[in-house]
Amino acid sequence: MRTGSVLIVLWLLVGGIAAAQRGYYSGPIANCTRIGTILVTAAAGPLNYVGLSPKLDCKVPQPSR
Repeated sequence: MRTGSVLIVLWLLVGGIAAAQRGYYSGPIANCTRIGTILVTAAAGPLNYVGLSPKLDCKVPQPSR
């Protein structure tokens, strides 16, 4: 169990580093698209370095008038 926990932490750490290298942390992180892209990049972990470039686009429905 301990080895699995260490692997998960390392996986997320590598993903966080990839997000930093892509400049996702610079500027305000105030919208859904920006936060989502950071989260999926971190979740992708080392796969970022083999060509995976995850991005998320959030479209919130507007209320009808």
